[in-house]
Amino acid sequence: MCGPSRRVHRTGAPPQAVGDTGRVSTSTPGVLVLLGAPLGNPEDASSRLRTELGLADVIAAEDTRRLRRLLSELDVVPEAAITSYFEANEAGRTATLLEQLYDGKRVAVITDGGMPSVSDPGFRLVRAAIDAGIHVTCAPGASAVTTALALSGMPCDRFCFEGFAPRKDGERRRLFRELAEERRTMVFFESPRRVAETLRAMAEAFGPGRPAALCRELTKTHEEVRRGGLGDLADGAEADPPRGEITLVVSGWTGPDASEATPEAMAAAVAALEAAGTDRRTAMKDTATRFGVPKRVVYDAVLKTD
Repeated sequence: MCGPSRRVHRTGAPPQAVGDTGRVSTSTPGVLVLLGAPLGNPEDASSRLRTELGLADVIAAEDTRRLRRLLSELDVVPEAAITSYFEANEAGRTATLLEQLYDGKRVAVITDGGMPSVSDPGFRLVRAAIDAGIHVTCAPGASAVTTALALSGMPCDRFCFEGFAPRKDGERRRLFRELAEERRTMVFFESPRRVAETLRAMAEAFGPGRPAALCRELTKTHEEVRRGGLGDLADGAEADPPRGEITLVVSGWTGPDASEATPEAMAAAVAALEAAGTDRRTAMKDTATRFGVPKRVVYDAVLKTD
C-alpha cells in the first residue's frame, strides 16, 4: 500500500467537468475527504483521521471550536485553513469549497461527531463534487446510528435510519403513522428539548409497549441507555429530562398484540390520527389494521369514549 501524499494525482488528461459554479476544471482537481469524527471520546479517533487532518489544505468544520479542541486532544497541528461549514451557511459555502477543489486543494469535511452528510453538513458538497468529476474519499469513523443499535438490544439484521423527526406536531404524527407497521428496527436522532414529546407521539402511534431504547451521550463520560416500552420511556423523559445528544432506537412492528387492543388504546389511536388531520373513517380503518381487529370493534371503542 502506498503511504499518504500531499496531493492525489491521476494519470491521463484531467477531467473536464462543470460544477455548481459553472466553472470548467482545466487542471488536476483536488480531493474531497469526509472525516469520521469521534462521537465524544477522542481515543476513538483513528490514525487515518490524524493523518488526514495533517494533510488537508482546507478543513471545513461544523464547529471550529470543537475542531480546535479535538486537534489539541489529538496533538495535531494542521497547516490547513479552517473554515466553518454548518447548516446555516452550508448552501452558500459549498460553492467556495468547490472552487478550492477545482484549484487542486485537499478539502476535509468534519462534523461534531460521526460521519458528515448523515443528518449533518456534507451532502451538498459531496453531490457537487461528484457531479464535477472530483474524487471523493472517506476516512471512516464512529457512527451514532450503529453504536446505538449495538447497545439497544434490538434486532440489527435489518434497520432503517429516519434522522430527526419533524418538529411540527402534525407532520411528526403523520410520519409515525406511516411507520407504525415498519418491521425493521428504526433509528432516530432527537433534540433533548423535544425527546419527551417525540416519545409520547411514538407511544401513541406505535403503542406504549413497543420496545425502544433512548441512548444519550454515547462514548462520553455520562453515557446512558434507557430501555423499555415507549410509554415508560416517555414518562421517564418527562420526569427526568435527558441531556446531551440523543439517539432513539425503536423495535419494528411484529404484528398485532392482543394485549394492547384495549378500547382505551384504540380510541386514543383514532384520536391521535384525527388530531394529525386524518378523517374519522380512515382513522378507524387504520387503527383496526394496526391492532388486527375488525373495524366494528374500533367503532364501538370510539363510541364508548365519545
